Amino acid sequence: MSGYDVSYFEHSLGPTCRDGEGMTDAYGCWVDSLHQIEALVKAGVKDIVLAVNYRPEVMVSVLKKTEEEFGINIHFSVETEPLGTAGPLALAREILGKDDSPFFVLNSDVTCIYPFEAFRDFHIAHKCEGSIMVTKVAEPSAYGVVVTKPGSTVIDRFVEKPVEFVGNRINAGIYIFNPSVLDRIQLQPTSIEKEVFPAIAADQQLHSFDLPGFWMDVGQPKDYLSGTCLYLSHLTSTHSPLLTDPKQNKWVYGGNVLVDPSAEIDPTAVIGPNVVIGPDAKIGRGVRLQRCVILSNATVRDHAWIANSIIGWNSNVGRWTRVENITVLGDDVTIKDELYVNGASVLPHKSISSSITEPRIVMCKFHSFNFLIDRDLSRALD
Repeated sequence: MSGYDVSYFEHSLGPTCRDGEGMTDAYGCWVDSLHQIEALVKAGVKDIVLAVNYRPEVMVSVLKKTEEEFGINIHFSVETEPLGTAGPLALAREILGKDDSPFFVLNSDVTCIYPFEAFRDFHIAHKCEGSIMVTKVAEPSAYGVVVTKPGSTVIDRFVEKPVEFVGNRINAGIYIFNPSVLDRIQLQPTSIEKEVFPAIAADQQLHSFDLPGFWMDVGQPKDYLSGTCLYLSHLTSTHSPLLTDPKQNKWVYGGNVLVDPSAEIDPTAVIGPNVVIGPDAKIGRGVRLQRCVILSNATVRDHAWIANSIIGWNSNVGRWTRVENITVLGDDVTIKDELYVNGASVLPHKSISSSITEPRIVMCKFHSFNFLIDRDLSRALD
């Protein structure tokens, strides 16, 4: 579609991801980006820029398939130093400013229904420099609030964590800008929220668009699981054909189950509610899954029990193993048979051979002993 052929992603991977081994923040960012891409294509987007700060090559093979599937071009904008939330726009100036077409800017760690077509039309209609998608929250004092002029969508100001009620709309992390916004941004660390938005609002060139339906920040594993539940509930409410039909698949229990057609599910398994199973995953006999995500090529062996957890790509969960309490497995993790794993974050290519009874991060392996760092300490180190 002419006029909206560029989308820019602020691909915000957190500290755990940037260290080269981490993965916890990546789950929400990457998996939800695929939903964003699909919705953007429906809105006419042809070119996508991913802003990354570490090892883009690890995503190349997946992105090549995405390009082919959707008929789009995906480019990387790689930061050699942190540029904040606005600086990466200047880094991608050559693509974003190639013509006078407006472009989308998205945080990849939020989930919603992505009404990009309606958002695009809203931006065209008001003819100003920028538009921010906003969402209503019950407790605005925990956020920065977007305040509009009375009876208008024109943004008047932003109030950070207000003590007194000034409104209940917050920034949803999805924007549309005209290329002229690039003239406001230098190639240096810059905050789009604290430096760019107030300047555009002062010129009365910034509007707010109310996001319908659900919204959630999914940058952390527990939030990603909650966001997944919201998304699945949305699919159920809209009678989406993407969901697995319990009438045709007796192993679905409680609904809200989304399974890739290439996955192999033993008919004696019990799956649901709120479960996503990715391509080529294998689920064994008597397996019980609830409120969890099983990513592509993972194997869950006979009679394993998994709840409130994320099982990473190419990982293997042993027979009669119990995994729960926001356990997150990175790529190619193996959990041996008959173990209990409680709230562990296991980095890629590790093997777990003994139970983990308290929440821990499995960082590396030294001979036969797993080296563990508890979560409080790891946060301090970050």
